Amino acid sequence: MAQQAETLPLSKQLSYAIGQLGWSTLVNIIGFWQVKFYIPTEEDNMPSLITRITFLAVLNAIAIIAAASRLWDAITDPLIASLSDRSKNPRGRRIPFMKIAALPAAVFLTLSFMPPDRQPTIANIVWLCMMLLGFFLFLTIYVTPYFALIAEFGHTPAERLKLSTWISVTYALGIIVASQAASIWNPMIEGGMDPLQARQIAIGLLAAIAAALMFVPVLTIDERRYSKAEPSSSALLPALVRTFKNRNFLHYTAADFAYFMGLTIIMTGLAYYLPVMLGMSEANVGLLMTVMIAISFAFYALVYFLAGRFGKRPLVLISFLWFAAVFAFIYNLGRLPASPEAQAYALVVLAALPIAFLGVLPNAILADIAEHSALKEGVRQEGMFYAARTFMQKMGQTLGIFVFAILTQFGIDRGNDLGLRYSGLAGVALCALAFALFFGMNEKKLLAETAELQKPES
Repeated sequence: MAQQAETLPLSKQLSYAIGQLGWSTLVNIIGFWQVKFYIPTEEDNMPSLITRITFLAVLNAIAIIAAASRLWDAITDPLIASLSDRSKNPRGRRIPFMKIAALPAAVFLTLSFMPPDRQPTIANIVWLCMMLLGFFLFLTIYVTPYFALIAEFGHTPAERLKLSTWISVTYALGIIVASQAASIWNPMIEGGMDPLQARQIAIGLLAAIAAALMFVPVLTIDERRYSKAEPSSSALLPALVRTFKNRNFLHYTAADFAYFMGLTIIMTGLAYYLPVMLGMSEANVGLLMTVMIAISFAFYALVYFLAGRFGKRPLVLISFLWFAAVFAFIYNLGRLPASPEAQAYALVVLAALPIAFLGVLPNAILADIAEHSALKEGVRQEGMFYAARTFMQKMGQTLGIFVFAILTQFGIDRGNDLGLRYSGLAGVALCALAFALFFGMNEKKLLAETAELQKPES
């Protein structure tokens, strides 16, 4: 009889979560700063590095590059998931992939902020496209196996919820770390350094820290000791078909896509909302993100309590509606009868509650779906579930940048900020869509069937 996998101790849970702090920092650097790096406002004193010429009336180069990188993910995400699920590496199915991906992901991220020319050229467009393709490839190699470990290290719904909570904390901390970039480059600029060079140094420093953090779970966790999942024998195409035939997963991932698209719009827009709509320095982005995340952490105990009492699904649905109200607030920023500072802090306080719930619960829900599928189908393919989710998540993030980049054509400067206000309306629509899509997920039935399937045969 196969040896039972050990329960992952707290120290290893924290080591695992630290890996997410690393890659969250990289992802959120892209979300916060890349669009503004290449499409600066008049106040940034930065050269434009990519043409603002539009194609088909609204598409610009940033939007097209973002879309191209997601087409690349359509190939790499399921491929890496299949390779990971089927891996027979003696160290485990997941961690060896993470080991080879951490450093290249950070290097490609840094290089994406180092275009060859200081003016809009075709070379800059080609450079950005190639660096983002490299970044997203190695991000996939790290993140897809990483998420699959939730279902393998968490042997019960409670353990999976705990792991999801820890990685929610570190994902949020990654948002804080990434948002500090302006606080790093502003003193350098004030000291006389070139604004472009200062930004590149700050990004490189944060990327190096992120890479070191991504190595923590790789170097400290023996995967085979805490996970006894056997390699899958299922080929790529059957595994994909099985994943997308799962009705609960379809509701889950479609809603997740819409949510991350909306979330990316607000994260990308924040570097514009403050200086343009509220007249505040972009250096305040880091402070406001820290406040928002700190408040969201205060709600984590409430997330645990309510999830145990009412289930995860209704809390996610309420959070989508709450976030829609936050986006409606963005549409009116700068027009409300309150000081700019009061409006900025009101925004992050309002956003903190749904971010707490949507940071913890979705990963635990997906782990439940993957476990139910494994018991029902007899095939362990956690990597494919998380690859499909990660792909849809990254699609949402990229299309969020895509939509925001398109909306910049309608105005991103003081006195001409209609594009920024439209981003608020886009967020309202996307959160409403996420609510409608997730409504069809049947959590009670899924958990009841899982419990029944886990009963030993008499």
